[in-house]
Amino acid sequence: MESKSAVFKTKTGYNLEYSVVGQGEPVLIMHGGHSNCYEQFGMAEFIERGFSVITPSRPGYGRTSKELGISMETACDAYLELLEELHLPEVHVVAISAGGPSGIQFAARHPERVRSLILQSAVADIFLTPGDKLYRTARTLFRPSYEKYLWALMRFMNNLFPNLLFKSMLASFSKLPSKEVLPQISDDDRKQFMKMINLQRSGHGFYIDLEIAGQDLTSVLTDIQCPALIMHSIHDASVPMEHARHANRHIPNSRLCELESWGHLIWLGKDASDMYHKLFVFLESQLQYSSPKDERS
Repeated sequence: MESKSAVFKTKTGYNLEYSVVGQGEPVLIMHGGHSNCYEQFGMAEFIERGFSVITPSRPGYGRTSKELGISMETACDAYLELLEELHLPEVHVVAISAGGPSGIQFAARHPERVRSLILQSAVADIFLTPGDKLYRTARTLFRPSYEKYLWALMRFMNNLFPNLLFKSMLASFSKLPSKEVLPQISDDDRKQFMKMINLQRSGHGFYIDLEIAGQDLTSVLTDIQCPALIMHSIHDASVPMEHARHANRHIPNSRLCELESWGHLIWLGKDASDMYHKLFVFLESQLQYSSPKDERS
């Protein structure tokens, strides 16, 4: 599904890129790392079920100014301005992977604007710190002056040798051996994976994500007032399952879905249909209320 983007100028004079697809109950997507407002995972399913999807490119990604990432408060203020620009009084927030802290902070800071929060494979606890080897490796590989060449190489490999690239990246997404994962992945799943790789860039955004990942979100989680659904694979090798359990322990009105799916990319594989079923059962249960305040009372 193709989407078109636009750029909104915030009150501070910085750019916030975003896309809007579909019509109906609005869902605000906080995309994962190396992504942007062209995020595709779950998009078609939301549209088919009558939702509209608003996806801002988070600070440093796409055409969104990196300066909006100076703090989570600054970024959240920009997202609020976007909702006002689009005349959206309330939204459901879906936060994916490295977009977890953004969704968590927005839901906590603006409870009157968030009907529900869905965390999918999301960072929700202290993750990478400067003392971690993975942190140092990521800062080297994805530094803004270099990342475009790395992603150009990835796209080259993706278009010429897609199966080889997919297999080589499996260990970063799943704890399961490849012989258990590959039979679960259909041809359509592989096409979605290829499209994901071809759309990805890090810009300055992933550096911002790395800094945010070292923050303790516990007190923020406890401030979330809306109902929350937390979806995470027990086989996730990218973001540990403990992040989901941590969020579930501290968000007052939360439900944890520990998925059996193959790994981090819960939108792909034979168990994706079960994940979508649980997601939309949760969302549709929120639609029966005329106001999120009714549910919290």
